Amino acid sequence: MAYIGIKPAESFTSFATQTFSTSATSSYTLDHAVTNENELALFINNVRQQPGSGKAYTATGTALTLSANTASTDTMYAVFLGRALQTVNPAGGSVGSSQIAAEMITGQTALAAEPADTDEFLISDAGTLKRIDYSYIKGGGITVADQWRLNTNLTPSGTSLEVITANLEQVDTSGQGTLGSAMTQSSGVFTFPSTGIWLVRASIQYQNDGTTTRYCQNYIQVTTNNSDFTTVTETTVNISSGSGSTYQQNPAQTLIDVTDTSNVKVKFAFAVASTGGSMKLYASSTTNRTYFTFIRLGDT
Repeated sequence: MAYIGIKPAESFTSFATQTFSTSATSSYTLDHAVTNENELALFINNVRQQPGSGKAYTATGTALTLSANTASTDTMYAVFLGRALQTVNPAGGSVGSSQIAAEMITGQTALAAEPADTDEFLISDAGTLKRIDYSYIKGGGITVADQWRLNTNLTPSGTSLEVITANLEQVDTSGQGTLGSAMTQSSGVFTFPSTGIWLVRASIQYQNDGTTTRYCQNYIQVTTNNSDFTTVTETTVNISSGSGSTYQQNPAQTLIDVTDTSNVKVKFAFAVASTGGSMKLYASSTTNRTYFTFIRLGDT
């Protein structure tokens, strides 16, 4: 059928209805005005009534008049035949999986990166459809893994605690790799790229030539105010004398709660019982000998 102007929105059509609260009366008020009783179908106790003068009912405007009083126990409703509700939208609850094609999803542009925190998803919350931001459902996972090493042998200046302050590099040998934003350091003080719970490991390799060293210690120190450092981990090994070079690996680790990247920082220190026998921290620019690992485990 041809139309002049906009085509009527008649993809989905339903009829307006009205349910009455009955009483011992023959006069009722309609929700919608009608020209006459032929524009509505009236049902009493689920039986359709005959319209017209001298029949079951008449109607004009919003006045509905019955030929006999109803009782309060009767049920009565009307269907407005002349008031079809036309819409391009289907009725609520009428669309199911059989009405939705896969192309509704697969035909859309694919997101080629991780969603933003404010991107939204639809979920069923105990059967109720709701939307939720990605920030609430994204997996924590490991987002940062970094590793540094001492690239030049370090000879202790004495038997007191010393901080490793120089000759530090991020690992870069072929086959090695890192994940996410890198740690940064200044004079051996490492700054975290983001807040979170971090696993920090320090592994020092000691080398000595023919002299017993009673203890070789490894310290991890943390500050929470960018000033005062506290030792949070201390490990100890010893080196026995031998005919040649003797080596000992001393690992240490801790969890650090980085609540503020400007104030929470970490540094590494060591101490030895003796500097005899050419005692040194063994290092390399191509192999991890004395090295430091930083892994972000999750949110703080």
